[in-house]
Amino acid sequence: GLTTGCAVCHDHKFDPISQKEFYSLAAFFNNTTQAGMDGNIKDTPPIVIVPQPADRAKWESLVQQEAETRNQLAARRQAAKPDFDKWLAQDQRANPAELLPADHLQLQVSLSDAKDHTLSCMLEGKPDTITISADPHWDAGHVAAKAWKSAKGDTLAVKEAGDFEKNQAFSCGAWVKLPKGGLTGAVIARMDDKAGHRGWDLWIEGGRLSAHLIHKWPSDAMQMTAKNTIKPGSWHHLFVTYDGSGKAGAIKLYVDGQLQLSKAGVNALKNTIRTDAPLTIAKRAHGALLEGASLQDVRIYSRKLSPTEVGKVMTTTRAAWLAEKPAGKLSPAEKRELLDWWLPSLDQPYVQLDKTLAAAQAEQLPIKNRGTIAHVMNEKPEAAMAFVLYRGEYDQHRDQVTPTTPAALPSMSAALPRNRLGLAQWLLEPENPLTARVTVNRFWQEVFGAGLVRSTGDFGVMGELPSHPELLDWLALEFRSSGWDVKRFFKLLVTSATYRQSAVATREKLEKDPHNRLCSRGPRFRMDGETIRDYALAASGLLVPKIGGPSVKPYQPEGVWEAVAMIGSNTRDYKPDTGESLYRRSMYTFWKRSAPPASMEIFNAPSREVCTVRRERTNTPLQALVTLNDPQFIEAARHLAGQALLKAENGNPGRVQFIARRLLARDLKANEQRVVLASLDSLLAYYRGHGDDAHKLIAVGESKPPDQLDVPMLAAWTMLTNELLNLDEVLNK
Repeated sequence: GLTTGCAVCHDHKFDPISQKEFYSLAAFFNNTTQAGMDGNIKDTPPIVIVPQPADRAKWESLVQQEAETRNQLAARRQAAKPDFDKWLAQDQRANPAELLPADHLQLQVSLSDAKDHTLSCMLEGKPDTITISADPHWDAGHVAAKAWKSAKGDTLAVKEAGDFEKNQAFSCGAWVKLPKGGLTGAVIARMDDKAGHRGWDLWIEGGRLSAHLIHKWPSDAMQMTAKNTIKPGSWHHLFVTYDGSGKAGAIKLYVDGQLQLSKAGVNALKNTIRTDAPLTIAKRAHGALLEGASLQDVRIYSRKLSPTEVGKVMTTTRAAWLAEKPAGKLSPAEKRELLDWWLPSLDQPYVQLDKTLAAAQAEQLPIKNRGTIAHVMNEKPEAAMAFVLYRGEYDQHRDQVTPTTPAALPSMSAALPRNRLGLAQWLLEPENPLTARVTVNRFWQEVFGAGLVRSTGDFGVMGELPSHPELLDWLALEFRSSGWDVKRFFKLLVTSATYRQSAVATREKLEKDPHNRLCSRGPRFRMDGETIRDYALAASGLLVPKIGGPSVKPYQPEGVWEAVAMIGSNTRDYKPDTGESLYRRSMYTFWKRSAPPASMEIFNAPSREVCTVRRERTNTPLQALVTLNDPQFIEAARHLAGQALLKAENGNPGRVQFIARRLLARDLKANEQRVVLASLDSLLAYYRGHGDDAHKLIAVGESKPPDQLDVPMLAAWTMLTNELLNLDEVLNK
């Protein structure tokens, strides 16, 4: 079984934790509203938006305004019902179809009537007809009384429509009812499937909405497919828009007016998609029939429709059909559906309130983007519970258990709620021996390089005993009695005589205390990757001290994400930020778990896929290549060198000391200064004779070098500063 132990009282061992107790403790965390899969959305709810201090008053005002407007919208919905009923009773009421987007509508086919093997349509704004090759089959419609049903032998073709190039934006869609799940076939296509599948289509791929743009499949093509399947046997509005860019994400897929999470199957389109094949409905030119599917209201636009317009096409085509019915023939559900359209379309008080809501939300957006998103958790309303899992298999449920703390630890008061709040309160009770000790041990590790209990993540019987048990006791009590004041605790550590010792190791200290477990000397260890980068930026004067805000993307090698990203992913291509975002603290760096920032990973930063309470510390040649060659470090060196040349006094010796104080917090000794000045002379001689190299060096990074400085001089001092940045004394704590 699992065991735990008190690392302080090393002569005492707690009883083992049983399997049932383990899952009872897990039950506290098994009751959140967050789903197991988040759909890869950026901010999985529940979240709390934390605006910057300067924005808080405005944010709170806008949030209150939004809530009030939503209440007013709900009230207007109730108050407007008499007006809606009056509109509904009119014989000559407004036709919803007149409000449909008509700009650049190239083709519209209702697919609800036929005469002598012809279907009526609108082509380029003018009435026209389409010839059908066989007697049409009909189904009950959703936006008209009848809907055309595709069958073998049917061909609906319009040669003049849909002739688009890959750099032309367009949109298309229709109302569709699939007869069964897992179908594959074309909804709308202008594609020659006998000539490399050249063309484009709105496609059903195994019951999922999809779209293709193809020159030659699959080597020169683009495909986007929705992640969710379409429910068969029900009417759905399927729509696709394309922005004409030919880039990943250019295709947007909509089901029932909602933008779909999608993935790219292919993203290699380079050449033309134009074809002589006609536009066809429910099939491609030579096959791929969507057999048995019912279709209505096919629309093609020679422009990209906005998400709002796509939603309007869906709601308004349905409303136009419902509005044709006499009021007495509408079911309660149909009345509610028509009311949902009428309010934001024709009821002026509701329309104005809707605009007010949209304006408040638009004002919130930049404030939200400047602020921070705090990811939180909500308890479900029902009581928490979990199951004992047989051999740990998630689908092998055994006994049901409720939230309980292990018997080996102090009991949880009956007055505390059995949820995460109660668990947090129990963790901080004076009777609980572990919380304060574990916390101060981790803080000690941050300052001294290793915890008093070196196995920081394991205070159990399998972990190491503390090197100074009484000190750990005292620190834990001191931290708790201070009100858990973290800042005060760190000040206590760094002002202690133990910390302020010299890190010099004598022969006697190395013999008696080789790993410094007895704290016989000051701590000395290589800093973490984030700290090394931040230290270089801070010493150079480039670091932006701004607190909070969204993640940033500093310099990284080109193409660093492409090898591990899905085609069409919004994190497939890494594009560094510009301006102050390049110089923010490393804690704000955007982190892709499958491709973490290279310079951080080289310095042993964890992947963040699992919790890590103690990092490994290695020393490799790759680390030197980062600090010597990474643009961030070259730019930092150049910026600090420029400051030394512009601000320092007493010539080159004064400039060297200026840099030393910034990097080492001390002056160089005479013998050290001689070595540095000799290196400077060598660098100056090189860059005087290699002007091109000097220009290339000082051009590294987005910030601009001072115009008034001599280029070879600045290049030489940049390399000298870079040398000093790579001293062990700079990289080690």
